[in-house]
Amino acid sequence: MDLTQPSKENIIYMVEQMKEKLRMVNVDAMKSENFSDEHYEDILYLYEMVMKRSTFSPSEMQAIVSELGALRR
Repeated sequence: MDLTQPSKENIIYMVEQMKEKLRMVNVDAMKSENFSDEHYEDILYLYEMVMKRSTFSPSEMQAIVSELGALRR
């Protein structure tokens, strides 16, 4: 998958992967469809950061979820 090309499919993939890696409890709050292409670079940055790490502190997880929430439409 080429994540360098902005597309709705890539956004859906990245958001779903982050939700799985972060083991988010309230996954309905972060529906992939609620993210637009205009925030693609920010979503890609968060995705790359999340996928590089194996663990997150509670405050880091809260900050990531908060940032994802801010990027929703």
